[in-house]
Amino acid sequence: MNQHTSTTTARLILRVVTGFLFAAHGWQKFNEFTIPGTQAAFAQMGVPGAAVVGPVIATLELAGGVALILGVLTRVFALLLAVDMLGALFLVHAGAGIFVATGGYELVLILAAAAIAVALVGAGKVSVDKAVFGRPGSRLSALA
Repeated sequence: MNQHTSTTTARLILRVVTGFLFAAHGWQKFNEFTIPGTQAAFAQMGVPGAAVVGPVIATLELAGGVALILGVLTRVFALLLAVDMLGALFLVHAGAGIFVATGGYELVLILAAAAIAVALVGAGKVSVDKAVFGRPGSRLSALA
């Protein structure tokens, strides 16, 4: 496998797996926890504006995760999802140590890092962004 193919494959794997995990967490907030349950949990964790933030984060994680999977507005959604995870890290998980078993930040940190990496490298060749914005000379080609 040549370097170009490896890079394309790595971007695709990173983007799809990261998107899948975010979409799963958003889906969980809507369907398993429910929005009222998510709002209550956020309030209990001390998240400011939990009544508004709960549904916004659930929607961002579900829609943003799907967008990453498809490679749609990838850099924008990846950046928003990174901010989401950094907020979770500092507002909720930092004081609990590293490990997720004790409420720690290992999961939100790796999700933030993955989202930042996707935001930095972009969607890659196998994406809606590349198909729509990747034309040579396009002012929006930076999105691809």
